[in-house]
Amino acid sequence: MKRTWMAAALAVLLCLPRAMAAETDGQTIGTNSYFAAWTGEADDALAAPQTDASASFAAPNCVSESCDACGTHCYDMCGKGRLFGLFAPSDVGFWRFISPMTNPVYFEDPRTLTEARPIFIQHKIPRRAPLAGGDVQIYAVQLRAALSENLSVIATKDGFIVSGANGPAQDGWANVNAGLKYNLYKDYDLQRIVSAAVVFEMPVGSTRALQGNGSGVFDLILTGAAQINEYWRTVSAVGIKLPSDVVDNSQSSYWSLHFDRTLGTKGWYFLTEYNWYHWIRSGQGGIPGIEGLDFYNFGSTGVAGHDIVTGSIGLKYKPNAYREYGVCWEAPLTDRRDILDNRLTVDAIFRF
Repeated sequence: MKRTWMAAALAVLLCLPRAMAAETDGQTIGTNSYFAAWTGEADDALAAPQTDASASFAAPNCVSESCDACGTHCYDMCGKGRLFGLFAPSDVGFWRFISPMTNPVYFEDPRTLTEARPIFIQHKIPRRAPLAGGDVQIYAVQLRAALSENLSVIATKDGFIVSGANGPAQDGWANVNAGLKYNLYKDYDLQRIVSAAVVFEMPVGSTRALQGNGSGVFDLILTGAAQINEYWRTVSAVGIKLPSDVVDNSQSSYWSLHFDRTLGTKGWYFLTEYNWYHWIRSGQGGIPGIEGLDFYNFGSTGVAGHDIVTGSIGLKYKPNAYREYGVCWEAPLTDRRDILDNRLTVDAIFRF
């Protein structure tokens, strides 16, 4: 089972078919025709995206940023100073993509970004023994900061957990993680990108909130994205969570898959996402037979070999390359649910 899904995931990320070159009417949907499609310019030269009042969905404005020295792709990191003198601007060469919403701690966007992403999660727990139902709310802010054209630092887990009635835990702080992401491959014309990341989760959260157990977990991520055609895009990530303490934490892997479609020309997107969680090794504590999917790692016994698949649908509004606002509803597609009955995720992204 593990070999099968890992092979399938790598095929999505690394063996993208020629169809991913996004050929429409015999021409590749590269960067030139991107801008032409949104600005009405001809495809024989790179069109400068319009940001006037007539363009509801605003692309990065290459002209105003004086990027002549950048060559063909003037919408990369040039033309802007560094944030606080330290962090490079986001790479907006893939400006029509949107970030994934589900599996928020581990489903990493492959682009090199400088951003803050507030997240609210309303998580309902199943009423199945040994769980008594209830709900959990999570308030968090993810941070990403580009250090160079290809390297960025990411911090994707933090925040405060509020446990409702009958929940398995109490209110408290979440663990905190941080790591590095490096862009391995990108092609602006074909709109393909692949990155790898290494993240370490520090057990500094509140034990009463079912955080802070063990001595930390390493997460290894391979993530990629591609334009499918003029309207559709896909993002996919595979990863493995390797605990430094195999007694208090379980070991698991995951595959996350995202598809989105633009709805008109006003910056609206439809999205659907799927997550496959597979447990490789059980811990020696936790809740017997029950594990915590993306936000929790109970270190439970009796979970090795278990699989859970979730599916979701949502909407995003992206008025320009530097803002995103999304809502997404998620539920298990398998009979096994563990701690997830359903989940509502709301996020906002503010990029530099």
